[in-house]
Amino acid sequence: MHSEFDLITRFLTPASPQAGAGVSLGVGDDCTLLSPTPGQRLAVSVDTSVVDVHFPAGAPAEAIGHRALAVSLSDLAAMGAHSRWCLMSLTLPTADDTDWLEDFARGFHALCDATGTALVGGDTTQGELAIGVTVMGEVSPALSLTRDGARPGDLLAVTGALGGGAGGLALWQQGERDLGHPLLARYLLPQPRLAAGEALAGLATAAIDISDGLLADLKHLLASSGVGAELEAASLPLAEGLVEALGETRARDAALSGGDDYELLVSLPAEHLDEARKRLAASDLALSIIGHISASPGITGIAEAVRGGWQHFSGQADDGVTP
Repeated sequence: MHSEFDLITRFLTPASPQAGAGVSLGVGDDCTLLSPTPGQRLAVSVDTSVVDVHFPAGAPAEAIGHRALAVSLSDLAAMGAHSRWCLMSLTLPTADDTDWLEDFARGFHALCDATGTALVGGDTTQGELAIGVTVMGEVSPALSLTRDGARPGDLLAVTGALGGGAGGLALWQQGERDLGHPLLARYLLPQPRLAAGEALAGLATAAIDISDGLLADLKHLLASSGVGAELEAASLPLAEGLVEALGETRARDAALSGGDDYELLVSLPAEHLDEARKRLAASDLALSIIGHISASPGITGIAEAVRGGWQHFSGQADDGVTP
């Protein structure tokens, strides 16, 4: 039987030194001591991933580790923040499955390394598998992206493609297990759009990450900004293989309401569009116009039947599309 401290030392302590990463005191004490960059605001967010709610129990441990961090980092991306540090709270049914823990830690640490995020502390306990990840980033006060800046006349745009999360879950439920499949990769190995968020800072007027579905998250942005939106449903960028997997109608429903896409939804003035696309081209990431902001409340341009979104406490989407 492994103790809590054995687990932390073996699997949850970064292999590389943290000196120079703004970490004065890292894993191993009651608190970590951090040194934010002078003049920057600290952006902080937390997400919890629970087995068979946010990921299937049979998913590869390495993918679970990656995904648990990625969904939290996506919130930093939506603020235009530069990722710096993270904390992890890990609840495990048993501490004896060291092979699973090694794979989980490999996926988590790999994304830490890829995004320049230092794991600086956390906690472990016993229970149903769940991972809580708190992320901390930095953003200039003048450049932070929020949900409340959209204005009538702004364009509405999304990075990347939509519907892949819902499409990947559908394939998993049908027995697909190859993470090389683009839809399954989008579901289990989402890529937080940190570089895109930083690139769009100063150009976008408002932003949110698409975790609960395009429509649900758009409603949050519109409510914060006190505006409405007119969507162009035919302009939605659909994830690779989505139509083939779900058919045209279900694919568009998944793009609107499926959730788990972790792309960025932004509003921006038309005169900033060319510069925004130029900046994102460095990351080989598309920016698609899907509508515009209007003064009248509500969302127009789509059928009422597909206006749902993921509801955490009901366990399903409003429109029956499971993310």
